[in-house]
Amino acid sequence: MKDLYVIMPSRDIFQILNNMILSFTKFSPSYKIIKASEELDDYRNKKLLFVLNIGKTGFDIKMLDFFNKLVEKDMNSFLNSVGSVLVYSETEYGTKRSAQDIIFLANSMGCAFIGHPVIEATKDMRNFLTWKKTLDMPLEDICYELCARLGKRFMEYNYKKVIDPKITVLYSSPHKFSNTLNLWRMVSNNLSDYNINEIQIENGKILDCKGCSYKLCQHYAKKNTCFYGGFMIENVLPAIEKSDCVVWLCPNYNDSISANLTATINRLTVLYHKQSFHNMSMFGVVVSGNSGSDSVAKQLIGALNINKGFRLPPYSILSETANDPGAVLKIKNIHIKAQSFIDNFINEFESKR
Repeated sequence: MKDLYVIMPSRDIFQILNNMILSFTKFSPSYKIIKASEELDDYRNKKLLFVLNIGKTGFDIKMLDFFNKLVEKDMNSFLNSVGSVLVYSETEYGTKRSAQDIIFLANSMGCAFIGHPVIEATKDMRNFLTWKKTLDMPLEDICYELCARLGKRFMEYNYKKVIDPKITVLYSSPHKFSNTLNLWRMVSNNLSDYNINEIQIENGKILDCKGCSYKLCQHYAKKNTCFYGGFMIENVLPAIEKSDCVVWLCPNYNDSISANLTATINRLTVLYHKQSFHNMSMFGVVVSGNSGSDSVAKQLIGALNINKGFRLPPYSILSETANDPGAVLKIKNIHIKAQSFIDNFINEFESKR
């Protein structure tokens, strides 16, 4: 995958967004701009840059139409491809959400995403203000510099299958009440050859992030600890630090990740200051009582892939709708769906056992 394909269906490209593309492509020996789904016969096994111009409404309608046409042709259109995203908004809103939407859709069609795959530019570029603390340049130049860095890292990226991976599974709900854990058991029972460490985050064991200053958080990170200490420092962080993959089991609570797992994600910051998560993969299992599994999946993608920098393998989220206890086990073809997730997992990692 040497060539880069820039997917840019929108015809109204602002100069800032065009400059972002030029900065990103500095390190690409060649690239092809794709403006319609018909321009390329095969989107598999490619390096793909999705360019979103969400204007004032927060939506890139042309990009959504592009995806809709591809889905009609082949639900696995992006199989074995890897992606990254540039997004520009004429307001202060919508960049994160639109990036999550596109990553979720592309991932469900077989596209992997590198860690920290997105550069977002909002009106007046004020989302880059924190970067001025480390990059002494105008906000617009910071934007282009970060696009160039992402482009270089993206073109150099080449995933190598991990042999005998260490896998950490995090969950909160007790088993006897959880369709999410039942669905995971269908998966994990077929992964007995793998080194899997399951950790339950019980109520009260992990307090949410205090919001320490950057310097104070770094201070604790250097000492392998955190302001609160406790179960997070003694069990969760050491397990994640040694992992090649983290699986998040997330029942849908009011279309959001449960409080215990949200606190866990927030508390990852101390480890984030210590090491990169770029070589660590993330998966999610999400079960909703009624609807909204995609909302939780996109939160996982936003928090862990976009913000914290975990690698997002293709088809990384297994989701289902089940309400009553044990209902997930009675869903038609659920074993086929679980097996597909298992096959994808095995394709990403190889066991020595």
